[in-house]
Amino acid sequence: MRLVGVDTGGTFTDFVVRDEAGIRVHKELSTPKSPEIAIMKGLSALGVHPEEILIIHGTTVATNAVLERKLSKTMYVTNRGFGDLLTIGRQARAELYNLTPPTGSPPVPKSYCVEIGGRINSSGQLVEEVSKEDMAYLEAQVKMLNPEAVAVNLLFSFLRPEIEQRILARLGKYCFVACSSDVLPDYREYERGIATWLNASLGPKVRDYLENLAASLNDSTLAVMQSNGMTCSPEYASYHPVNLLLSGPAGGLIGASYIAKTAGFEKIMTFDMGGTSTDVALIDGQISLTTEGQVGGYPVAIPMVEMHTIGAGGGSIARVDLGGLLQVGPSSAGADPGPACYGQGGKNVTVTDANLVVGRLPLETRFSGGMKLDFEKALAVVEDLAGGLGLSLTQAAQGVLEIVNNMMVQALKEISIERGIDPTDFTLVPFGGCGGLHCCYLAEALSIRAILIPASAGVLSAVGMTVAKPGRKLSRSLRKKSEDCSDEILRDVFEDMIDAAKAELLHEGHSDGDFSEELSVDVCYFGQSTFLTLPFDSLDDLCSLFPDAHERRYGHILDKPIEIVSLRVIVTAEQALSNSAIIPLLDDITKISGSRYPVIPRHSIKDVIRGPTIVLDSTATIFVDIGWTGRLDVAKNLILEYD
Repeated sequence: MRLVGVDTGGTFTDFVVRDEAGIRVHKELSTPKSPEIAIMKGLSALGVHPEEILIIHGTTVATNAVLERKLSKTMYVTNRGFGDLLTIGRQARAELYNLTPPTGSPPVPKSYCVEIGGRINSSGQLVEEVSKEDMAYLEAQVKMLNPEAVAVNLLFSFLRPEIEQRILARLGKYCFVACSSDVLPDYREYERGIATWLNASLGPKVRDYLENLAASLNDSTLAVMQSNGMTCSPEYASYHPVNLLLSGPAGGLIGASYIAKTAGFEKIMTFDMGGTSTDVALIDGQISLTTEGQVGGYPVAIPMVEMHTIGAGGGSIARVDLGGLLQVGPSSAGADPGPACYGQGGKNVTVTDANLVVGRLPLETRFSGGMKLDFEKALAVVEDLAGGLGLSLTQAAQGVLEIVNNMMVQALKEISIERGIDPTDFTLVPFGGCGGLHCCYLAEALSIRAILIPASAGVLSAVGMTVAKPGRKLSRSLRKKSEDCSDEILRDVFEDMIDAAKAELLHEGHSDGDFSEELSVDVCYFGQSTFLTLPFDSLDDLCSLFPDAHERRYGHILDKPIEIVSLRVIVTAEQALSNSAIIPLLDDITKISGSRYPVIPRHSIKDVIRGPTIVLDSTATIFVDIGWTGRLDVAKNLILEYD
């Protein structure tokens, strides 16, 4: 069995083929309108045969649909009197003191919000039944409105999911239907409603994409990367597309954590700079998950890897604003036309063009498919930008790099210093095609003295997909005071969720003997609206751990009862090549000239190197700045240290 990690990004689609011998890598320009085209071209270039491989795919189809507001026409079903729930939301304002804030469009137009009975109270008692008239009315509305999808979000539906299941059975023959009790069995009706609406409105697009991809792959086995860092079958992903919103970035964190632990680094700050955006995260031993993420301005309470994203990448466009100031991003040149130096018609200066002009990208650098960078086109667009700013060519290019560097430094500060965490205790782990070009500046700005640049850093998200485990993360709201609970009560709920997760994994073909489980509980003081997630061993241990954890996070302890908010389980199966090492096969990079700095292929490094130096491999370029030294470890990771 060979594993193939495929990470579809905004500019490149990355490939990693992994077996017992090591890994091979490849990059292909993405085809945003039909992502499967780039995937098939890459597999063909690698010469892999469909019947021999398992493909683990990280996709941006769901993310892009949300960001670009290209969502399916969706009808929203809820209880009488709650049709405006998604429009009202939490009444949180982006600008607190703006008396006339701009009003955006509601997630679902009022005419597509349908109210029925089926009201359940917080104790799980049925207050109002769903009548025959209600069901007939629902069916009539579907026929009249002709939606592509339906989102069903009844109050406290997770306590009695059978009502939503009846609606699914009635309407499922007409279109894609998502039930809140399945998508997010959580007590917060707004967050549950948004997650269910997103799941429904993404469903048709993601389902069609995965079906087309599976058909193109013929006999290949396909798995999909989820936002929580675990993989699932395409069938499961098709009905839970909201779980894919951080599909690609999650693979990067899995890969970074795996490589760092293997190299002996437990505390890392990751810096994933691709063509369109930059993702930063902090890992102290293990990857953190959050239920307070946001995508496209919408709260997403589905568990996902905790990271911070900014619109700064190699393709980020530089421009002069109306005030005459230089700005960079968030608009990106993407894969088509791409940066000007790609020679595909790009007319704007990008971060990649600036790096080429200042000499951090050698002139003879080859990108995917042997694409050669066009220095003259990069020079021309940077000269135009410099003229508009009244600066020299070098000043303009350096200005672009300084702005994007400062944006990324601020992002790293937000996940460390602004949370009371000292970044000097961590090692910076840059990856993505552009991460190595900017890492030394970022580390110096944060007084970080060590950098770990993984082998095959330019495709690390795809590497992570080949080490990710198949699994499920399930949750269930409880909302009970600790004094009203017992180990038996909690264990019964945990066992129900574990059985459900195992049943799904068994259905996907995984072996029962390979499962492992992780239990955790959301806990707060009674009356609080925020909670902490703590590991569960016993109720007594949980209640003794919580006050100290609350004091570490918030600085105080309260004299109030402890409330058990929700129970969570993670069930994982063994990964196909869990015991094989990740060893990069020999690069085909030879000595490259055409740069103002010395250039050395990564695989040819024998001793300590000193900056300024450019290190090249087949997926990324690394700029080792003045004051930094570098060496390779046994796994070909490049470790930089500040003198």
